[in-house]
Amino acid sequence: MGRLLGHAMRRFDARVLALMAHDVQVPLALSNLAAREQVSAAHVQITRHLALGGSRLTELAQRAGMTKQAMGDLVDQCVAWGLVVRETDAHDARARRIRFTATGLEWLQAFQRAVTQAEAEFRAEVGKDVAAVVLIGLETYAGPAV
Repeated sequence: MGRLLGHAMRRFDARVLALMAHDVQVPLALSNLAAREQVSAAHVQITRHLALGGSRLTELAQRAGMTKQAMGDLVDQCVAWGLVVRETDAHDARARRIRFTATGLEWLQAFQRAVTQAEAEFRAEVGKDVAAVVLIGLETYAGPAV
């Protein structure tokens, strides 16, 4: 079962990235990165887990189930691509917050469109009843959202 869940997740993420690579609303440089497979499912973790108001690196890593060092490497790449910035935390001057840039927000919107389309494709492939059962099973198995 774990192998199948992992395979399904990789397939879903690959489809989302493929859709983003061909989304005309994604900034060209970013869609080129996605098309050349420079953006990976690991980078999607930032897109999935970064709060709109920004997040600390430790929070982001925890939500994504990654080490702080691995998430820091991904954040560095996303900073270089102009998706996110690091800023001083208003509540703790020693801490830094990561937040989306304007380009990053465009990326996030493209991600949301791609996820919606990939979910619709999943439902079309397996049928709406099976898709509903899968969703209920995954929600039950995953437990409360973090």
